[in-house]
Amino acid sequence: MRTPLRPLALILNARARGENPDGIQRENARLRNEAGRDRARSRAEIRLLLLGISFAMAFATIGGRMGMLSWDVPAEPQSAASGAEVVAGRAEIVDRNGRILATNMTTNALYAHPKIMVDPGRVASELAAIFPELDAADLARRFTDGRSFVWIRRVVSPEQMQRVHEIGDPGLLFGPREMRLYPNGRLAAHVLGGTSFGAEAVASAELIGTAGIERQMNARLSDPALANTPLALSLDLTVQATVAEVLQAGMAMMNAKAATAIVMDVKSGEVLAMVSLPDFDPNDRPPPATSGDPADSPLFNRAVQGMYELGSTFKIFAISQAMQIGLVTPDTMVDANAPMRWGRFTIKEFEGKNYGPLLSVSDVIAKSSNVATARIGLMIGGVRQREFLQSLGLLSQSPVEVVEASKAKPIVPDKWPDIVTITASYGHGIASSPMNLAAAYAAIANGGVLLAPTLLRRDTPPEGVRVMDAKVAADAVKMLRLVVTKGTASMGDVKGYEVAGKTGTADKPSKGGYTEEKVINTFASTFPASDPRYVLVLTLDEPVETSGSKPRRTAGWTSVPVAAEVIRRIAPILGLRPTVEPIPLDGLTAVSN
Repeated sequence: MRTPLRPLALILNARARGENPDGIQRENARLRNEAGRDRARSRAEIRLLLLGISFAMAFATIGGRMGMLSWDVPAEPQSAASGAEVVAGRAEIVDRNGRILATNMTTNALYAHPKIMVDPGRVASELAAIFPELDAADLARRFTDGRSFVWIRRVVSPEQMQRVHEIGDPGLLFGPREMRLYPNGRLAAHVLGGTSFGAEAVASAELIGTAGIERQMNARLSDPALANTPLALSLDLTVQATVAEVLQAGMAMMNAKAATAIVMDVKSGEVLAMVSLPDFDPNDRPPPATSGDPADSPLFNRAVQGMYELGSTFKIFAISQAMQIGLVTPDTMVDANAPMRWGRFTIKEFEGKNYGPLLSVSDVIAKSSNVATARIGLMIGGVRQREFLQSLGLLSQSPVEVVEASKAKPIVPDKWPDIVTITASYGHGIASSPMNLAAAYAAIANGGVLLAPTLLRRDTPPEGVRVMDAKVAADAVKMLRLVVTKGTASMGDVKGYEVAGKTGTADKPSKGGYTEEKVINTFASTFPASDPRYVLVLTLDEPVETSGSKPRRTAGWTSVPVAAEVIRRIAPILGLRPTVEPIPLDGLTAVSN
């Protein structure tokens, strides 16, 4: 209740005293006004305090947020999405000396938020100008059909990124990610294979192996615990580059359609070089072929996927087995009369020659006699022959660490009659890979122990399986040396490095038979013969040597000289000192001054 300005009691008392009652009203009005002003002042002070507190809190919030932003790494805005974080780390791959073969590089992906685009049609046209593989009409359709997110490019270069920035549309955004980089380009392409993107998010993408060792060792390479530990391969980058260079030149010189070469350490099974031509750049891996012969694709790894009848390179296996079971010695004389008839089949020598009536076992290898080797194969028998070839790994997939090897199986007859025993003794009728052949020759070269070939660096000596006695293996190497000094591989003699090896010329299968115009030529060799350290297997597909009056297609004229140049180039790189052969006394010439 408000106090009245003219209280009746006070008015009556004032009149009784003879005073003017109007003074009471004025005094009460003054007191009421003072009280109102005090209340208004209090309310104003409270409001100002609350407003000051509000401003202080707002400025503190803004300042704190600005401080947080100043500590963050600048990044493009990202779309809100739920899900597990994508693991993007992948270990590097290095050669045996630590030189980088595969590493990671930070790049950016390009995506779009069409709903915040200013001019989708213009953006589509300008993106198509930057990226010729994109279709402007298709982009415009995707930008305007109601989507809220569109992938444009998984990887963009810095130059492309700058040009996209210049378009100036807020709907174009970039997401940081890592991509796989192969700094040596085509070098070791079939070993490394390549990668692609797996699980993807706007800020990262998972790298997964698609071929080669990248796929075979994908779990190891993508293990977060080992992301900072490089995977060390057995390859020597310098040897790999040298072999690739010589093989490329040799393939062109011999007019071959393809080629492959493998260099292997016979004491460890480590592959120091593996080249397959034609090859590709794993930084820009081509798509798999959808038609035609898969072997015509540059993705085809001839070292492990190529299953070839490797011809006379198999003869040393028949001879080694016969010596192992005591049927012959290097000096044993064998019937070599040609041609040889077996039922309805006729076994001939190259160009109709006849090395008979008898040849020593050593000369059987040096002259590469089909007939004498066939007779030795029959002495061994089909059951024992198949078991021995299996023990050398020639009838199974290679265990080498590229995914293609596990899917490539040698072509072996279901049944093994005598005619298969005959043809298999000189490398026909069964097909195996150059990698299998290299491992088998390494077993002979190292004293008779089969080691699993590997593309991973081995720091400790491996355990192998003995497949023949050391004496048998040593005799076999001596015979292979004769092939170079006085046999079919005379062009393979590299002074100072005692090359030993065996040629193999095999007609290519065609419509149920064979064609003499197309051959697979192989030279399987080891060096130095006095203390074998390395094996080189070199194969040319459909070579033709045309320097003479008529085309020459045998391995002695094609694969052997190319292999000799490879050995001449890589032996010093491998640390082998050339041996100086003594000059015979009758070769000295006296001179007088």
